[in-house]
Amino acid sequence: ILLDLHLVSGSWHARSSVGPVRNGAARFQRVKRGWVWNQFFVLEEYMGSDPQYVGKLHTDLDRGDSSVKYTLSGDGAGSIFTIDQTTGDIHALRSLDREEKPYYTLRAQAVDIITNIPLEPESEFVIKVQDINDNEPKFLDGPYTASVPEMSPVGTYVTQVTATDADDPTYGNSARVVYSILHGQPYFSVDPKTGVIKTALPNMDREVKEKYQVLIQAKDMGGQLGGLAGTTIVNISLSDVNDNPPRFSKSFFHVRVPESSAVGSAVGRIKAHDLDIGRNAEVEYTIVPGDGGAMFDITTNEHNQEGIIILKRPLDYEGKKIYTFKVEAANAHLDPRFQSFGAFKDTATVKINVLDVDEPPVFNKPSYVMDVYEDTPAGTIIGAVTAQDLDASSSPVRYSIDWKSDLDSNFDIDPVEGTISTNELLDRENIAQHNISIVATKLNSPVLTSRVAVTVHVLDINEFPPELASSYETFVCENAKVGQVIQIFSAKDQDLPSSGQQFSFRTSKDDVKNKNFTIRDFGNNTAGIITKRSGFRRRLQEIYFLPVVIDDNGYPPKSSTGTLTIRVCGCELDGSLLTCSAEAIFLPVGLSTGALIAILLCIIILLVIVVLYVGLRRQKKKETLMSSKEDIRDNVIHYDDEGGGEEDTHAFDMGTLRNPKVIKDNLFRRDVKPEMKRGPRPPVSQDSADIQDFISQRLKEHDTDNSAPPYDSLATYAYEGDGSLAESLSSIESLALDFEDDYDYLSDWGPRFKTLAGIFGEQSETQSNSTNMENTH
Repeated sequence: ILLDLHLVSGSWHARSSVGPVRNGAARFQRVKRGWVWNQFFVLEEYMGSDPQYVGKLHTDLDRGDSSVKYTLSGDGAGSIFTIDQTTGDIHALRSLDREEKPYYTLRAQAVDIITNIPLEPESEFVIKVQDINDNEPKFLDGPYTASVPEMSPVGTYVTQVTATDADDPTYGNSARVVYSILHGQPYFSVDPKTGVIKTALPNMDREVKEKYQVLIQAKDMGGQLGGLAGTTIVNISLSDVNDNPPRFSKSFFHVRVPESSAVGSAVGRIKAHDLDIGRNAEVEYTIVPGDGGAMFDITTNEHNQEGIIILKRPLDYEGKKIYTFKVEAANAHLDPRFQSFGAFKDTATVKINVLDVDEPPVFNKPSYVMDVYEDTPAGTIIGAVTAQDLDASSSPVRYSIDWKSDLDSNFDIDPVEGTISTNELLDRENIAQHNISIVATKLNSPVLTSRVAVTVHVLDINEFPPELASSYETFVCENAKVGQVIQIFSAKDQDLPSSGQQFSFRTSKDDVKNKNFTIRDFGNNTAGIITKRSGFRRRLQEIYFLPVVIDDNGYPPKSSTGTLTIRVCGCELDGSLLTCSAEAIFLPVGLSTGALIAILLCIIILLVIVVLYVGLRRQKKKETLMSSKEDIRDNVIHYDDEGGGEEDTHAFDMGTLRNPKVIKDNLFRRDVKPEMKRGPRPPVSQDSADIQDFISQRLKEHDTDNSAPPYDSLATYAYEGDGSLAESLSSIESLALDFEDDYDYLSDWGPRFKTLAGIFGEQSETQSNSTNMENTH
């Protein structure tokens, strides 16, 4: 296929050719492209009444006989673009906007009009919307806000603005933007290409003008005539710098202050104005050293930057009526760039006039302290207070005691002279200090009063003699040496204060010749007992009594005599106490504590050995099954050992069958033949009512006995019967036999039947004797 592209009426025209068609089918012989034709152009915003012609498609197979049909598919085919099926002309049906869609991709094909068979392969091409300058530049981020410090030099950066043009930047100058200032000169300038705004005027002062509004224009087409333009507003404010010093509105300030003003209160306000704002307007006030520096102080109010004058000391109109001093106001934060402008401070003079106020009386002392002895008679003057009216009127003063501070009326005061006296005897041991309040009142103005505190100390009279501080338990060792201190003691006194008391100690005059002990005063309210000899013996004297005289330093001085009890004790060589008991005297001389402990341990060990020996001896004793003829018990013993039968005569001890827990005094033995003490025993058969009652009674007892095994005691002799050598040993069966039987053969059966042989042997002898007696009779 050969495609060639040529311009027709301002648009490109395409034409292609194919080989001959045979039998209605296209036979493709070759495909040859001389150049690429893949692009058409259409003007945007076309406003004509007819559809806009875009271009023409043509194939060499089209011989003008209308046998070829052209088809169009792709973006906007049929809705935006249409093609003449016969001629191949392409038209745009409506106006197009490049900013909405810059190009359209379509596909064209030539087919046989009859068979609809493609005559050549489908070809893709693009229709581009050719841009026109139909969009003005726009400031998408506007309006702008910026700030620049005042007094900035020319060329200081402020901000940057940016405009966007929706036109095609690759085609013509439709999107080439140029910036300019329409309003805001001569203060600011803008770079035409970058849109950077800078200061254009030096030393712009915020205090003169703070805010500026600049109008910036952006124009396309490189700013040429006919270009479209857009504008934005830039609000620029000048930020403050400290370029202005504080200034007082006047150089002289008058302040009137009442003399009754409280110390620490604000008595006046002054202000220095600073044209700056914020941190740059902060002012610090100071009082220049001079007349008022000691009486007044000044601070800054952080909210309004006022200077507040504070009273440091009380004012006295009668003493001084006028104070004059200077106040300096300076910026707290200086900017070194503007120090050349001059000093950033200002000074003003403040004159304080003190106003006279009718004041209460003033005491000549802030407080009073008085002393009185506790034995002082009532009515004695102990001191005086003085107050005066310092006002010009000099009114007389009257004194009184505040009753709340002297509820017991211990004191009285002269209302004119101010002398204080006692009303009654004072007791230091009860109350050592009285705190009263004296009220001074002006005679011509009773409302004006003042108060002063008076402290009355009640001085102690030495009423109580000293005594020993405690009951001392003193001992002296038998081996004590001469001059040895065996006890340190002190004294106490009920008189107060105890901190200032001094005591002295000495030996009683009656005990000066004491050859055993003496007293040594250490001079610090303590004394010691000193031995005057050695060789103390408890056997000779166990207790010594040492009187000691104690003197105090009170007025008048008091003294007392105390007695110290000294016990003679036995001690170690190093002086440590062993014992002071009288019984210890009889112990051997030289027997130490260790020896005593060893003796006690030996005695305890011997006692333990004896107790163990006795206990082992008791455990080795074994009781036999029957200790006597009467100690025969019918017991059932349950054990887990299996015996060896009749042949085993040594494996089991019959004594273990004895169980004291089940002994019943009122029970009869079933394994022993009943004794016949009177007359011969009548024969009893197994069907006897006595035997049956006996068996029933035994069964009932065993059924109700919780400690007995759950089987009848007759089972105990289950292994003895007709099959054994001894045949049956049942007492029941024995009763049924002739009681004239001879049981001597039981003695021949061995030790296991020794007891039975003895029992029945006695019965046989009793029966024989009874028979002989009957025969005799």
